[in-house]
Amino acid sequence: MADWDIKKLRILRTLHELGTVTATAEALHMTPSAVSQQLTGLAKQLGVTLLEAHGRRVRLTDAAHLVLRHAEAVFAQLERADAELLGYLQGEAGQVRVGAFSTAIPALVVPAVQELRRTHPGLAVAVREAEAEAAYELLAEGSVDLALSLAAHAPTPRDPRFSRVSLLADPLDVALPTGHPLVAEPGLRLADLAGEPWIFGSSGPWSQITTAACESAGFVPEQAHAAADWGAILAMVAAGMGVALVPRMAMAAGRGERAVGGVALRVLHADQPRRHVVAAARRGSEGAPGLARVLAALQQAAATQSRGEAPRASGVGPHS
Repeated sequence: MADWDIKKLRILRTLHELGTVTATAEALHMTPSAVSQQLTGLAKQLGVTLLEAHGRRVRLTDAAHLVLRHAEAVFAQLERADAELLGYLQGEAGQVRVGAFSTAIPALVVPAVQELRRTHPGLAVAVREAEAEAAYELLAEGSVDLALSLAAHAPTPRDPRFSRVSLLADPLDVALPTGHPLVAEPGLRLADLAGEPWIFGSSGPWSQITTAACESAGFVPEQAHAAADWGAILAMVAAGMGVALVPRMAMAAGRGERAVGGVALRVLHADQPRRHVVAAARRGSEGAPGLARVLAALQQAAATQSRGEAPRASGVGPHS
Protein backbone atom coordinates (compact mmCIF):
# COMPACT_ATOMS: atom_id res chain seq x y z
CA MET A 1 0.00 0.00 0.00
CA ALA A 2 1.25 3.46 -0.91
CA ASP A 3 2.37 5.85 1.83
CA TRP A 4 0.03 8.87 1.69
CA ASP A 5 1.77 11.79 3.36
CA ILE A 6 -0.76 14.54 4.15
CA LYS A 7 1.84 17.31 4.36
CA LYS A 8 3.30 16.43 0.96
CA LEU A 9 -0.16 16.06 -0.56
CA ARG A 10 -0.96 19.60 0.56
CA ILE A 11 2.20 20.82 -1.21
CA LEU A 12 1.11 19.02 -4.39
CA ARG A 13 -2.35 20.58 -4.17
CA THR A 14 -0.86 24.06 -3.70
CA LEU A 15 1.38 23.55 -6.75
CA HIS A 16 -1.66 22.54 -8.76
CA GLU A 17 -3.49 25.69 -7.62
CA LEU A 18 -0.64 28.18 -8.11
CA GLY A 19 1.12 26.64 -11.11
CA THR A 20 4.81 27.17 -10.19
CA VAL A 21 7.25 25.85 -7.63
CA THR A 22 8.30 29.41 -6.75
CA ALA A 23 4.74 30.54 -6.03
CA THR A 24 4.11 27.36 -4.05
CA ALA A 25 7.22 27.94 -1.95
CA GLU A 26 6.22 31.53 -1.20
CA ALA A 27 2.68 30.52 -0.24
CA LEU A 28 3.87 27.78 2.09
CA HIS A 29 6.86 29.72 3.49
CA MET A 30 9.31 27.20 2.09
CA THR A 31 12.25 27.36 -0.28
CA PRO A 32 11.77 26.17 -3.88
CA SER A 33 14.31 23.40 -3.32
CA ALA A 34 12.40 22.20 -0.23
CA VAL A 35 9.17 22.07 -2.28
CA SER A 36 10.93 20.04 -4.99
CA GLN A 37 12.45 17.67 -2.41
CA GLN A 38 9.06 17.07 -0.74
CA LEU A 39 7.35 16.33 -4.04
CA THR A 40 10.20 14.03 -5.14
CA GLY A 41 9.80 12.18 -1.84
CA LEU A 42 6.03 11.88 -2.36
CA ALA A 43 6.54 10.47 -5.84
CA LYS A 44 8.87 7.78 -4.41
CA GLN A 45 6.39 6.94 -1.64
CA LEU A 46 3.53 6.54 -4.11
CA GLY A 47 5.62 4.89 -6.81
CA VAL A 48 4.46 7.19 -9.62
CA THR A 49 5.74 10.21 -11.51
CA LEU A 50 3.97 13.35 -10.33
CA LEU A 51 5.73 16.12 -12.28
CA GLU A 52 7.05 16.48 -15.81
CA ALA A 53 9.00 19.24 -17.49
CA HIS A 54 7.00 21.68 -19.54
CA GLY A 55 9.34 24.25 -21.02
CA ARG A 56 10.94 26.13 -18.11
CA ARG A 57 8.17 25.04 -15.75
CA VAL A 58 6.70 21.76 -14.51
CA ARG A 59 3.22 20.41 -14.84
CA LEU A 60 1.31 17.67 -13.05
CA THR A 61 1.07 14.25 -14.69
CA ASP A 62 -2.16 12.30 -15.10
CA ALA A 63 -1.06 10.22 -12.10
CA ALA A 64 -0.73 13.42 -10.05
CA HIS A 65 -4.26 14.45 -10.98
CA LEU A 66 -5.52 11.02 -9.96
CA VAL A 67 -3.72 11.36 -6.63
CA LEU A 68 -5.19 14.81 -6.06
CA ARG A 69 -8.71 13.60 -6.84
CA HIS A 70 -8.48 11.14 -3.97
CA ALA A 71 -6.52 13.54 -1.80
CA GLU A 72 -9.36 16.08 -1.97
CA ALA A 73 -11.67 13.51 -0.40
CA VAL A 74 -9.09 12.97 2.34
CA PHE A 75 -8.76 16.71 2.94
CA ALA A 76 -12.54 17.09 3.14
CA GLN A 77 -12.77 14.28 5.69
CA LEU A 78 -9.99 15.85 7.74
CA GLU A 79 -11.87 19.15 7.72
CA ARG A 80 -14.96 17.38 9.01
CA ALA A 81 -12.86 15.67 11.68
CA ASP A 82 -11.38 19.03 12.73
CA ALA A 83 -14.85 20.57 12.97
CA GLU A 84 -16.20 17.66 14.97
CA LEU A 85 -13.20 17.67 17.29
CA LEU A 86 -13.60 21.41 17.84
CA GLY A 87 -17.26 20.84 18.64
CA TYR A 88 -16.29 18.15 21.13
CA LEU A 89 -13.76 20.46 22.78
CA GLN A 90 -16.39 23.22 23.02
CA GLY A 91 -19.07 20.89 24.38
CA GLU A 92 -21.07 20.96 21.14
CA ALA A 93 -20.56 17.29 20.31
CA GLY A 94 -19.77 13.95 21.90
CA GLN A 95 -21.72 11.84 24.36
CA VAL A 96 -22.45 12.22 28.08
CA ARG A 97 -23.77 9.18 29.97
CA VAL A 98 -26.22 9.90 32.78
CA GLY A 99 -27.30 7.49 35.51
CA ALA A 100 -30.45 8.59 37.33
CA PHE A 101 -33.08 7.25 39.72
CA SER A 102 -36.53 6.56 38.30
CA THR A 103 -38.47 9.73 39.13
CA ALA A 104 -35.57 11.98 38.11
CA ILE A 105 -35.64 10.69 34.54
CA PRO A 106 -39.03 12.11 33.44
CA ALA A 107 -38.87 15.13 35.76
CA LEU A 108 -35.29 16.31 35.17
CA VAL A 109 -33.35 14.26 32.63
CA VAL A 110 -35.93 14.21 29.84
CA PRO A 111 -36.52 18.02 29.92
CA ALA A 112 -32.75 18.55 29.98
CA VAL A 113 -32.26 16.27 26.97
CA GLN A 114 -35.06 18.00 25.08
CA GLU A 115 -33.47 21.39 25.70
CA LEU A 116 -30.03 20.13 24.64
CA ARG A 117 -31.47 18.70 21.44
CA ARG A 118 -32.70 22.20 20.63
CA THR A 119 -29.57 24.13 21.65
CA HIS A 120 -26.76 21.59 21.09
CA PRO A 121 -28.02 18.91 18.68
CA GLY A 122 -24.55 17.42 18.27
CA LEU A 123 -24.31 16.55 21.97
CA ALA A 124 -25.80 13.13 22.75
CA VAL A 125 -27.02 12.05 26.17
CA ALA A 126 -27.28 8.35 27.02
CA VAL A 127 -29.56 7.65 30.00
CA ARG A 128 -29.37 4.68 32.35
CA GLU A 129 -31.85 4.15 35.18
CA ALA A 130 -30.16 3.31 38.46
CA GLU A 131 -31.09 3.75 42.09
CA ALA A 132 -28.99 5.92 44.40
CA GLU A 133 -26.22 3.57 45.48
CA ALA A 134 -26.02 1.82 42.12
CA ALA A 135 -25.66 5.16 40.33
CA TYR A 136 -22.54 5.97 42.33
CA GLU A 137 -21.09 2.54 41.66
CA LEU A 138 -21.60 3.12 37.93
CA LEU A 139 -20.00 6.55 38.27
CA ALA A 140 -16.99 5.22 40.16
CA GLU A 141 -16.34 2.45 37.62
CA GLY A 142 -16.67 4.84 34.68
CA SER A 143 -19.91 3.45 33.23
CA VAL A 144 -21.67 6.83 33.52
CA ASP A 145 -20.36 10.39 33.55
CA LEU A 146 -23.07 11.97 35.74
CA ALA A 147 -25.10 10.39 38.53
CA LEU A 148 -28.40 11.80 39.78
CA SER A 149 -29.14 10.63 43.28
CA LEU A 150 -30.62 11.58 46.63
CA ALA A 151 -28.32 13.36 49.05
CA ALA A 152 -29.34 11.06 51.91
CA HIS A 153 -28.07 8.04 49.99
CA ALA A 154 -24.99 9.49 48.34
CA PRO A 155 -21.35 9.61 49.47
CA THR A 156 -20.53 12.62 51.61
CA PRO A 157 -19.35 15.87 49.99
CA ARG A 158 -15.91 15.11 51.42
CA ASP A 159 -15.58 11.94 49.33
CA PRO A 160 -12.48 12.69 47.20
CA ARG A 161 -13.78 10.63 44.29
CA PHE A 162 -16.78 12.80 43.44
CA SER A 163 -17.82 16.39 42.90
CA ARG A 164 -21.46 17.05 43.91
CA VAL A 165 -23.94 19.73 42.87
CA SER A 166 -27.32 20.23 44.57
CA LEU A 167 -30.19 20.31 42.08
CA LEU A 168 -33.34 20.79 44.13
CA ALA A 169 -35.18 20.08 47.37
CA ASP A 170 -38.20 18.02 46.32
CA PRO A 171 -41.20 18.46 48.66
CA LEU A 172 -43.07 15.36 49.82
CA ASP A 173 -46.84 15.71 49.75
CA VAL A 174 -49.27 13.30 51.35
CA ALA A 175 -51.71 11.21 49.31
CA LEU A 176 -55.08 10.63 51.01
CA PRO A 177 -58.29 8.96 49.84
CA THR A 178 -60.63 11.72 48.67
CA GLY A 179 -63.14 10.80 51.39
CA HIS A 180 -60.59 11.01 54.20
CA PRO A 181 -61.65 13.37 57.03
CA LEU A 182 -58.29 15.21 56.90
CA VAL A 183 -58.53 16.12 53.20
CA ALA A 184 -60.00 19.52 54.04
CA GLU A 185 -58.05 20.00 57.27
CA PRO A 186 -56.41 23.44 57.22
CA GLY A 187 -52.72 23.51 58.02
CA LEU A 188 -52.33 19.73 57.74
CA ARG A 189 -49.16 18.44 59.38
CA LEU A 190 -47.41 15.13 58.99
CA ALA A 191 -47.83 14.55 62.72
CA ASP A 192 -51.62 14.58 62.20
CA LEU A 193 -51.27 11.30 60.31
CA ALA A 194 -49.46 9.41 63.08
CA GLY A 195 -52.33 6.98 63.58
CA GLU A 196 -52.90 6.20 59.89
CA PRO A 197 -52.00 2.97 58.08
CA TRP A 198 -49.08 3.75 55.74
CA ILE A 199 -48.08 2.49 52.32
CA PHE A 200 -44.41 2.54 51.31
CA GLY A 201 -41.68 0.26 50.05
CA SER A 202 -40.43 -2.62 52.16
CA SER A 203 -36.81 -1.59 51.63
CA GLY A 204 -34.59 0.82 49.76
CA PRO A 205 -34.28 4.61 49.67
CA TRP A 206 -38.01 5.40 49.62
CA SER A 207 -38.70 3.23 52.65
CA GLN A 208 -35.92 5.03 54.51
CA ILE A 209 -37.14 8.46 53.42
CA THR A 210 -40.71 7.75 54.56
CA THR A 211 -39.73 6.35 57.95
CA ALA A 212 -37.18 9.11 58.54
CA ALA A 213 -39.73 11.81 57.68
CA CYS A 214 -42.33 10.34 60.01
CA GLU A 215 -39.83 9.87 62.82
CA SER A 216 -38.79 13.52 62.45
CA ALA A 217 -42.47 14.40 62.89
CA GLY A 218 -42.54 12.42 66.13
CA PHE A 219 -43.93 8.99 65.23
CA VAL A 220 -43.05 5.64 63.68
CA PRO A 221 -45.32 4.89 60.70
CA GLU A 222 -47.37 1.70 60.78
CA GLN A 223 -46.71 0.02 57.46
CA ALA A 224 -49.98 -1.52 56.31
CA HIS A 225 -48.86 -2.32 52.76
CA ALA A 226 -45.55 -2.45 50.89
CA ALA A 227 -45.18 -1.20 47.32
CA ALA A 228 -42.58 0.69 45.30
CA ASP A 229 -44.56 1.51 42.14
CA TRP A 230 -46.36 4.87 42.30
CA GLY A 231 -49.34 3.57 40.33
CA ALA A 232 -49.79 0.72 42.80
CA ILE A 233 -49.35 3.00 45.81
CA LEU A 234 -51.90 5.53 44.60
CA ALA A 235 -54.37 2.81 43.64
CA MET A 236 -54.24 1.50 47.21
CA VAL A 237 -54.62 5.01 48.61
CA ALA A 238 -57.67 5.55 46.37
CA ALA A 239 -59.15 2.31 47.70
CA GLY A 240 -58.85 3.61 51.26
CA MET A 241 -56.14 1.13 52.23
CA GLY A 242 -53.80 3.74 53.69
CA VAL A 243 -51.94 6.99 53.13
CA ALA A 244 -48.57 7.64 51.54
CA LEU A 245 -45.91 10.28 51.08
CA VAL A 246 -45.43 11.16 47.42
CA PRO A 247 -42.54 13.19 45.96
CA ARG A 248 -43.91 16.19 44.11
CA MET A 249 -41.39 15.53 41.36
CA ALA A 250 -42.93 12.10 40.76
CA MET A 251 -46.41 13.54 40.34
CA ALA A 252 -45.22 16.43 38.18
CA ALA A 253 -43.55 13.91 35.89
CA GLY A 254 -46.86 12.12 35.46
CA ARG A 255 -45.79 8.90 37.13
CA GLY A 256 -49.04 8.76 39.11
CA GLU A 257 -51.30 8.86 36.09
CA ARG A 258 -51.76 5.10 36.07
CA ALA A 259 -53.61 5.34 39.37
CA VAL A 260 -57.40 5.44 39.52
CA GLY A 261 -59.19 8.55 40.64
CA GLY A 262 -60.05 9.13 44.25
CA VAL A 263 -56.70 10.37 45.53
CA ALA A 264 -56.23 13.79 47.10
CA LEU A 265 -52.76 15.29 47.34
CA ARG A 266 -52.26 17.64 50.27
CA VAL A 267 -49.34 19.94 50.95
CA LEU A 268 -48.01 19.45 54.45
CA HIS A 269 -47.37 22.49 56.64
CA ALA A 270 -44.69 23.24 59.23
CA ASP A 271 -43.16 19.76 59.19
CA GLN A 272 -43.19 19.17 55.44
CA PRO A 273 -40.37 16.77 54.55
CA ARG A 274 -38.19 17.17 51.48
CA ARG A 275 -35.76 14.95 49.66
CA HIS A 276 -32.65 16.58 48.26
CA VAL A 277 -31.63 15.67 44.73
CA VAL A 278 -27.97 15.96 43.77
CA ALA A 279 -25.88 15.40 40.67
CA ALA A 280 -22.36 14.03 40.93
CA ALA A 281 -19.41 13.58 38.59
CA ARG A 282 -16.00 12.05 39.06
CA ARG A 283 -13.87 14.76 40.64
CA GLY A 284 -11.92 16.64 38.00
CA SER A 285 -14.28 15.72 35.14
CA GLU A 286 -16.93 18.32 35.92
CA GLY A 287 -15.12 20.93 33.83
CA ALA A 288 -15.40 18.93 30.60
CA PRO A 289 -17.47 21.14 28.24
CA GLY A 290 -20.01 18.50 27.24
CA LEU A 291 -20.58 17.35 30.80
CA ALA A 292 -20.86 20.95 31.97
CA ARG A 293 -23.54 21.64 29.36
CA VAL A 294 -25.58 18.62 30.47
CA LEU A 295 -25.23 19.64 34.11
CA ALA A 296 -26.38 23.17 33.28
CA ALA A 297 -29.42 21.77 31.45
CA LEU A 298 -30.25 19.61 34.48
CA GLN A 299 -29.97 22.65 36.76
CA GLN A 300 -32.32 24.55 34.48
CA ALA A 301 -34.81 21.65 34.54
CA ALA A 302 -34.52 21.52 38.34
CA ALA A 303 -35.20 25.26 38.61
CA THR A 304 -38.29 24.87 36.43
CA GLN A 305 -39.40 21.93 38.56
CA SER A 306 -38.92 23.96 41.75
CA ARG A 307 -41.11 26.73 40.37
CA GLY A 308 -43.96 24.29 39.72
CA GLU A 309 -47.25 24.82 41.53
CA ALA A 310 -48.13 22.79 44.61
CA PRO A 311 -50.90 20.23 44.06
CA ARG A 312 -54.46 21.15 44.93
CA ALA A 313 -56.51 19.10 47.39
CA SER A 314 -58.41 17.45 44.56
CA GLY A 315 -58.10 13.99 43.14
CA VAL A 316 -55.27 12.96 40.88
CA GLY A 317 -55.30 10.45 38.10
CA PRO A 318 -57.11 10.20 34.78
CA HIS A 319 -60.62 10.38 36.27
CA SER A 320 -60.08 13.42 38.47
